[in-house]
Amino acid sequence: MRKIIIISISIIIGMIGACTKATNDMEVKRILDTKALLGEGPIWNYETQQLYWVDIEKRQLHLYTPEVNEDTFFDTGERIGTVVPIESGGALVALENGIHSMDLTDGSLTLITNPLEDSIRFNDGKCDPVGRFWVGSMHLKGEKNAASLYMMDDQQQITQKLDSVTVSNGIIWSLDNKTMYYIDTPTRQVRAFDYDISTGELSSPSVVITVPQENGAPDGMTIDEEGMLWIGHWGGSMVGRYNPETGELMQKIEVPALNVTACAFGGENLDKLYITTASIGMSEEQQQEYPQAGGLFVVEPGVKGVPADFYRGLKNG
Repeated sequence: MRKIIIISISIIIGMIGACTKATNDMEVKRILDTKALLGEGPIWNYETQQLYWVDIEKRQLHLYTPEVNEDTFFDTGERIGTVVPIESGGALVALENGIHSMDLTDGSLTLITNPLEDSIRFNDGKCDPVGRFWVGSMHLKGEKNAASLYMMDDQQQITQKLDSVTVSNGIIWSLDNKTMYYIDTPTRQVRAFDYDISTGELSSPSVVITVPQENGAPDGMTIDEEGMLWIGHWGGSMVGRYNPETGELMQKIEVPALNVTACAFGGENLDKLYITTASIGMSEEQQQEYPQAGGLFVVEPGVKGVPADFYRGLKNG
């Protein structure tokens, strides 16, 4: 049985520092001061009204419940790249030693599969609109083109879909389910693939967004109800809203953390944008400049998201 720890946010709220103003005078608030080393992978469970997110380097899965102001986390024992809820209950977690199902009552893990080679770990991932789990990987030392993108279907069969990846990150599907958007962070690009929803096959890749160096590098990604992409910028202190049809940066939300990793729409009406950040790898000067790094932030961006897709391949959680 794994340890479950509850943090009272009523205490944390009293320690919340200054907030920042984003474009359109939107207020970005830090709601958790966990000082995450590598906060990542936020996803809103609309059934339980909780935000799932991970701290990769602390090897923790977090469940944040806004209604009661509590953050619960489980010690996963290995680096955890991402998490998605399972439709029948529990969660699917991609750990350094494979994909597992997790019982969220006690944190116990059950191994499903592990296609990874030594020195490779899982990173970001999500489920597609029919409940297949897509998850990418990266080399522990950042070796170029050493990683892959995988798809695990509802029979727990896993297939490599892309190779020669360096740091597999953001992934999301268009509202009509015909396009998959994908980020390999060092390329500074978002690629679009034609997507066959019936088979999960990818074709006709094209670059739809290129992030300039001064804005950092694209990391985690989500989509809103208007089909626009929201991307966390590693090294850019921002979340950007992009039009994938034109590549235009439509909106910029400034975040008081250097390395913004990912974002997810949540709340009862999916009108809040939760933002994860990292504190790892910062110089002493950067730590002084960004004292809120590693926090969990929220903003009301003026547009709603869409419900997250859950994994549909396990019937017993």
